[in-house]
Amino acid sequence: MAHNPWQQRGRGQAGDGVAARPPQRALDRHQLRHLLDGVVAVSANLNTRTVLHRIVEAATDLIAARYGALGVLDENGRVIDLITVGIDDPHLCAAMGMPQGHGLLHTMVDDRESLRVADVAAHPRSAGFPPGHPVMRTLLGVPLIVRGAVYGDLYVADKTDGTPFDDDDEGLLTALASAAGVSLENARLYQQLKHAAEHFQRRMLPVLPDLAPLEAAARYEPASELPRLGGDWYDAMVLPDGATYVVVGDVTGHNVEAAPLMGQIRNMLRAIALDRGGPPGLVVSRLDRALTMFTDPPTATLVLGRIERGPEEGGPYTFGWSNAGHLPPLLVGADGSTRYLAPARHGIPVGIEASVPRFSHEQPLPPGSTLLLFTDGLVERRDQDIDTGLADLAEQAAGLATASLEVLCDALISRSRQMFDDDVALLALRTPSHGPAR
Repeated sequence: MAHNPWQQRGRGQAGDGVAARPPQRALDRHQLRHLLDGVVAVSANLNTRTVLHRIVEAATDLIAARYGALGVLDENGRVIDLITVGIDDPHLCAAMGMPQGHGLLHTMVDDRESLRVADVAAHPRSAGFPPGHPVMRTLLGVPLIVRGAVYGDLYVADKTDGTPFDDDDEGLLTALASAAGVSLENARLYQQLKHAAEHFQRRMLPVLPDLAPLEAAARYEPASELPRLGGDWYDAMVLPDGATYVVVGDVTGHNVEAAPLMGQIRNMLRAIALDRGGPPGLVVSRLDRALTMFTDPPTATLVLGRIERGPEEGGPYTFGWSNAGHLPPLLVGADGSTRYLAPARHGIPVGIEASVPRFSHEQPLPPGSTLLLFTDGLVERRDQDIDTGLADLAEQAAGLATASLEVLCDALISRSRQMFDDDVALLALRTPSHGPAR
């Protein structure tokens, strides 16, 4: 069985390959600048995996070493992940496996001491290297401490100039490891905050009721990069008159107030639609007036609609809607045809001016057709025009015109490798493909 090259089998002494450690000297200005550059590189991201890679990259660059590695430990001290720099062959890295977490390096972790080996091959407890592995002569390692516990082992091997590791190198690596521990703690807190924000947002969104004979599915995805509490939402319910009420909207802003405001607007719309009913434009006008109760009224874009069937048995479905500054719904026919519902009379966002006129529009919904309502996070990208995003969405939806709504929604959400610059709310509805059985 091949041993991992980063692992030693016992605790070395100064006479058996571990260099003596004279008092460390103060860092000169060049070394300090190099250290600060490494700290900045490590601290530039809040994704844990990215931070780990940058720690190893910064360590090898800072010490001018050929090889670097970071072994991540579980709560029992076992190595559960290994990040390496300088060994580019993934098959070789896979063949090495994880260090076993015992011997010299494990003792270093237990004692929370740095480790410096002047000649790995000459060390009496050296495990050697697996076949084909680059031979490493010198080794310098420090424990990585996070929240008072050993998170992992940070190692570098073989300086590019062939000189042994010295006190300055050890001081630099120790300082980098200290800063790296702070970055890892920040990344942990960031992930906790992001998870809590996403959980809070999802809990505020409704579980879709049974809208039969209409089919319905919905998705919500938070922004990929920031743990922002967004104001995107969807809603649907059956009204007392039998029509199906649907809405997708986006409260302006991404701060701690956006999500609660979203909840207030959503509940206001529900109450107005249930109590008073009426055409979609009238419902949106009533919402405008209701928002005047706020000293500083929140603003939001939305599409609110009613899906209803003609009075005759098996009659056609019609979608009536009002658009308040939002992206247009996408209608996908059973034959794969697509059309954005974007009439010329387009309203402004709610919460800006209560006296602004609101308009209602109508569109027949053919049998088996799919209606998609969504927020801009689904189609907006920093590096492309929104028209390109809309065209791409229509093209993909057309190819899934007869797929189940669950499959359709999952495909549309994952169409950009699940990277979103903004929150995404998506609501999909489908009319029956045929009338009721005679």
